[in-house]
Amino acid sequence: MRKVYTGKTKDVFALENGSYRLVFKDDVTGTDGVFDPGANTVGLSIEGMGKANLKVSSMFFELLKSAGIETHYISADIENGTMDVKAATPFGKGLEVICRYRAVGSFLRRYGAYVKEGDKLNAYVEATLKDDDRGDPLITVEGLEALGIMTAAQFEDMKTSTQKISALVSDVLQEKGLELYDIKLEFGMDNNGNVMLMDEISSGNMRAYKNGKVVDPLDLTKALVSD
Repeated sequence: MRKVYTGKTKDVFALENGSYRLVFKDDVTGTDGVFDPGANTVGLSIEGMGKANLKVSSMFFELLKSAGIETHYISADIENGTMDVKAATPFGKGLEVICRYRAVGSFLRRYGAYVKEGDKLNAYVEATLKDDDRGDPLITVEGLEALGIMTAAQFEDMKTSTQKISALVSDVLQEKGLELYDIKLEFGMDNNGNVMLMDEISSGNMRAYKNGKVVDPLDLTKALVSD
């Protein structure tokens, strides 16, 4: 294997067959030791979180596969903490979307003059550029087109896919007595230029609440993968 990328929560290796292998870490995003799926820095490390995130991700990717939603997922090796994926080309230098069902986190910090914590947002989708130095700036579809990162049609595909994926995740959480407040996803293109979900779908990338209180990511993982 040849290492091609060192990320905050995963490292990426190129395989000889043209696929890639993701190696999951125990780090999660946050600020000053507090977990925040919308943050652009590593906030803390939780022992066992890497394999736990992988187990959750593989579960959701299998569900998406059954639902006919395009992703980069091929297979997962839980014991070794790895996931093999298809080659994917990122939009620009990386593009993420957050689907928000309720106002919390960075959304509340930005728009607190207009919303209260926990206000419903009706699966609102916002896009950010992956750029740690500039705080992962928000960007509109017009901005993406102007910069040559993505077409309006690709953005619409991404938005539609984001809401379908988020609804599926939300349904799974509801079965566990949990409510999805927001989730962060990453998209790229396959070899034919089609929009495709990439990266992971894990507890470290979403915020869930139970009885009005946020659920710790490790506790959320345990709830999702428990029999």
